Amino acid sequence: MELRDVGRRYGVRGRWVLKDVALRVPRGTLLRIEGGNGSGKSTLLRLLAGIDAPSAGRITGRPRTAYVPERFPAALPLTALGYLTRLGRVHGLGRRAADRAARDWLERFDAGRYARTPLRELSKGTAQKVAVAQGLVGAPELLVLDEAWTGLDGASRRVLDRAVLERVAGGGAVVFVDHDPRRLAGECGAVHRVEGGRLVDGSAGPRVRTERVRVEAEGTGPLPERLPGDPARERLTGAVRLTVATADSDALLHALLTTAPPWHIRSVTAVPAPEEPHR
Repeated sequence: MELRDVGRRYGVRGRWVLKDVALRVPRGTLLRIEGGNGSGKSTLLRLLAGIDAPSAGRITGRPRTAYVPERFPAALPLTALGYLTRLGRVHGLGRRAADRAARDWLERFDAGRYARTPLRELSKGTAQKVAVAQGLVGAPELLVLDEAWTGLDGASRRVLDRAVLERVAGGGAVVFVDHDPRRLAGECGAVHRVEGGRLVDGSAGPRVRTERVRVEAEGTGPLPERLPGDPARERLTGAVRLTVATADSDALLHALLTTAPPWHIRSVTAVPAPEEPHR
């Protein structure tokens, strides 16, 4: 798959969110996309997945693709098993094979007991498991993951890590965005960064070290007194800003998303570590 001089803007006179993007996605590769909030990372992933069409340039050679969005539309009038089976059929599986694959992925994510549960009745964490499973059920040739690990428990994150590596080992390509800089570290064939609407090679030059993550969230209920990592708290208008060690960020997000009622995550930002003094 190849992107040539691709640009994307919303509206005829809207600003360019992305411009002059050139990117090759070979088979059997794992690509990480980085960038600040609002930089265009999600727009790039939607272009790769075919959800959005480019406003300029060309995308050629797109293989059979699955996309896991940052937010899963869990209000669909289907059960977890029914939804996954339909997605398997979309990817060309027969009815029995689709049913078998759907049940297998639910079991792998420890969600088999929710097979007959309507999507709208699932908890946030279980709905995210279904969201990830729908991207894997058809063994796509290109898997696009937009913050897919957010909201998963630790065991499920490890299942997804293994599933990504299995797809790559099987000749598929995976492109992902994740707030944790350690995610699949050392496994990526390339790291690219979106800056100023343009794609740059993130593997060239020094990488920014991150020791903390800043989470902005809003909710209608009380914020739990005890949160993973004991984050620093800062009250905002209608929201709260939590700063926590990177190692505790996944657990913090899971706690916010699974509290009752769940908190909505506005943004997740890596906080650069202070530069070491020159000697």
